[in-house]
Amino acid sequence: MTPLRAALLQSSGHLGDVERNLRVLDEAAGRAAAAGAGLLVCPEMFLTGYAIGADVHRLAEPADGPSAAAVARIAAEHGVAVLYGYPERAGEAVFNSAQLIGPDGSPSANYRKTHLFGCFEHEWFTPGETPVVQAELGGLRIGIMICYDVEFPENVRAHALAGTDLLLVPTAQMHPFQFVAETLVPARAFENQMYVAYVNRTGPEGEFEFVGLSCLAGPDGTVRARAGRGEELLLADADPALLAASRAENTYLADRHPELYGSLARVRD
Repeated sequence: MTPLRAALLQSSGHLGDVERNLRVLDEAAGRAAAAGAGLLVCPEMFLTGYAIGADVHRLAEPADGPSAAAVARIAAEHGVAVLYGYPERAGEAVFNSAQLIGPDGSPSANYRKTHLFGCFEHEWFTPGETPVVQAELGGLRIGIMICYDVEFPENVRAHALAGTDLLLVPTAQMHPFQFVAETLVPARAFENQMYVAYVNRTGPEGEFEFVGLSCLAGPDGTVRARAGRGEELLLADADPALLAASRAENTYLADRHPELYGSLARVRD
């Protein structure tokens, strides 16, 4: 089976300017397609910027809103699937969401962040309630989560048990937590026998300093590609053959004893 080439767009775009960010996405999709990529992954809240505060209500859109239509046109024009982060309006609620658009421009999956981070997110967003959201692309089962979600081992293990091959994690990872990109993400890939694409923002934005360091980590625990601290379009392959070989050699999932783990789901008094 042919590897799926992924393009990881490490960029913070333009704060509060959806139209300019769509143009950045369009240009990146063209570069990704020219490099043979079948998938472009953008960071958390890429369409609007992360540090938008009270503007979240003005900028939020439904999953089938005008920005979704614009991304669909971009995906179809370049023949590349696109995962983008955005604030999703659904009734009175606003979610921190990421939507996957297929290479034909059709919506494939929409995920709402389940684990909100810090005062900012808890003030402006409603947590999602569906931990595992998946789609099929290029012969791989694609899973989606957002930033802080990947720091919960139970969350990623749920994806592993559901058969996720490539986990996409748009993120807004900030200083001083760069160890998540450097250490934790490769460990998650290894212990769950999957690829993890961790795609970050970069540079200062409001009160935050994003650290870059986007990566594609493989099921063997190695980082197949790593970005630096600046704007970058990172290219890396998710190889089904390597995935199958690694899973055959590493039997973490088969060697589990779920009957011993009941206490993990209990809330402490």
